[in-house]
Amino acid sequence: MKPELLAPAGNFESLEAAIHGGCDAVYVGLKHFGARAFANNFDDEEIVSAIRLCHMYGVKLYVTMNTLIHDSEALEFIDKVRFLHKNNVDAILIQDFGMMMLVRKMFPNLEVHASTQFNNSSIDTLKLLKEIGVKRAVVSREVSIDEIKEMEKVGIEIEAFVHGALCISYSGRCLFSSMNGGRSANRGECVGSCRLPYKLLQNGKIIDDGYLLSTKELNTTTKIRDLLNSNICSLKIEGRMKSPSYVYLVTKFYRDLIDSNGNIDISSYEEKLKVLFNREFTVGHLFNKNNREIMNTKSPNHLGNRIGKVIEITKDRIKIKLSKELHQEDGIRFLQSGKGFVVNFLYDKNNKLTNSSDGICYVDNKVDLKTLDDVSITSSKYLEKEILSYEKRKVSIDVKLVARIGHELELSVSDGVNNINLKSIVVEKAINSETDEDRIKRQLFKTGDTIYKVSNINIDKDSSVFIPIKELNELRRKALEILTEKRCYSYSFEEKEVSFDKLSILPSSYKTILVDSENDLIESVNKFDRVYVSNLEIFNKYSSKYNHIYYSGRGNILNINFKDRNLIHDICKPVNECIADYTFNVYNKYTVYYLLSLGYKSVTISPEVTYEEILRLQEEFVNTFKFYPNIEVIAKSRILLMTIKGDILKEHNNVSLIDIKGRKYPVKYEDGFTYIYNSVVTDKLELYKYNFKNINIRTDKIFI
Repeated sequence: MKPELLAPAGNFESLEAAIHGGCDAVYVGLKHFGARAFANNFDDEEIVSAIRLCHMYGVKLYVTMNTLIHDSEALEFIDKVRFLHKNNVDAILIQDFGMMMLVRKMFPNLEVHASTQFNNSSIDTLKLLKEIGVKRAVVSREVSIDEIKEMEKVGIEIEAFVHGALCISYSGRCLFSSMNGGRSANRGECVGSCRLPYKLLQNGKIIDDGYLLSTKELNTTTKIRDLLNSNICSLKIEGRMKSPSYVYLVTKFYRDLIDSNGNIDISSYEEKLKVLFNREFTVGHLFNKNNREIMNTKSPNHLGNRIGKVIEITKDRIKIKLSKELHQEDGIRFLQSGKGFVVNFLYDKNNKLTNSSDGICYVDNKVDLKTLDDVSITSSKYLEKEILSYEKRKVSIDVKLVARIGHELELSVSDGVNNINLKSIVVEKAINSETDEDRIKRQLFKTGDTIYKVSNINIDKDSSVFIPIKELNELRRKALEILTEKRCYSYSFEEKEVSFDKLSILPSSYKTILVDSENDLIESVNKFDRVYVSNLEIFNKYSSKYNHIYYSGRGNILNINFKDRNLIHDICKPVNECIADYTFNVYNKYTVYYLLSLGYKSVTISPEVTYEEILRLQEEFVNTFKFYPNIEVIAKSRILLMTIKGDILKEHNNVSLIDIKGRKYPVKYEDGFTYIYNSVVTDKLELYKYNFKNINIRTDKIFI
């Protein structure tokens, strides 16, 4: 079977573009709870219309509700899920584990997908998702196609990104925007820290600079046969912030590739795609591309499609030798200087105004260009108009008419799944002129402005019958109306009351610490109630001697390396004694409850949650579940901002990144992963003033 082609839509115009581009499913966001808070998104009325429109065309619609949820938002979140379920949404995507569990228990007939922000990068995570009834996991962009083959054995549907923007950090593992920009990526408000310039400092010396965290765009069109032969059930295009023309072109590109098994000329598509958006392209981690080949450290911006070279400059004019056509009102960029503008006036080789040129031309020097740069086109109203003049998608139907004298006129319409059968007036013998077969077919082929096109008509009639054309038209109209309603199917809505068992939890007020060196371990082992050590060799050396030492195996691997005692970083079913780390992104009492229900001994609250909110969370937890939870909070730490697959920097010993404000971010490369830590140490040891009761307080010693 062909995989599902899943397209993005940030507004209704993009939704229509995705449908007519040939997608099998669309994913959209609401005004709240979506990971693209700055897209236009859909209000309640629009989402109902969107679901109906999609279903009319046989397209599924998924809604992203993939942000982390505070307790104060939980009721609104559930109300919105209920609303979507009642209005026939095909699935919702969730990141927050507490909400995921609640939705699965409250709405057993509603399909749930685990968002890529859930960090679906291990088999152990997928096994848990399968167990709780999640239908599909959107795997991390860092997962390779070979690893997906192993993941597929779990028996859960696999969805993978095949096109669009790449995050440099594992999704759900990036706190850069939150800790330095005040806007949480886990709340849909990423400031794009990875697209900013940095310097690389080693031993006090700058050894590199540029956009050191900026990636190219994912583009797997050259690997379509590998994708079609994989176990990926859904090929996902990123782009809810992109234009309708972009959504249509990329969707149509992949539609044609899928339907032809890759047997199309992709060059014309690529030329247009580069104009719409291009940071340079990569096949990404999905196809084991070298880490540095994923990066574009020269520019984080849209580079466009190269169309020529500046050959002469004056104060007023720029002379360009074109290799491709340029139109008035196109946007251009001079690649070396980074300058650009919209060509309001275009002049031919004789300096006369023209609408287009493909040879020597002149443009006004509006940006004081001084270098003989390469020129690219970054926007084109001509191309936009060409793309958006697409032919609208039609649904093929078969029609059969039975006209027997003395019997009711019968019309059958089928879309291959739904069959509509209607009867009308009793057919009479023609007195003057009969209604011949050609006339009947002409009327039945008329579908007007509906979504249908008639592929086959079968006429079974007696000779010399008379059928009033008005009656035939009315019968056809009614049949198509009923078919449309059938296609806008209704799911079986079911809501169950959720109960919560009281758990046998012994809350503690431990002092805990995370270390990565033997000296720090020795210094801490008699001062702290739990010691987490990230170095496996050190853990193995001391774990049998001290039963309060836990292994903190940082990183994302296909199978989690469980020890007797663990600080775990990926949500999974715990093995042996496990503590949930702050990478679980715990925001609310439900996530705490369900993690403790799984068997975690203690749950670390996200550092994005304030201490006042933690107190409220604990109070809400006790009021709801009637016992104290065993939770942990970060008191002092240099917070890990990014977990990056591979070595993306030229050096990784004693290095730091420096941003445009001069802030220094320590970098550590270990076991195949690059870790970037915050520029400042979160120091909240005064949190004791909050009089926390039954809460574990943690200190991290890494880079402190």
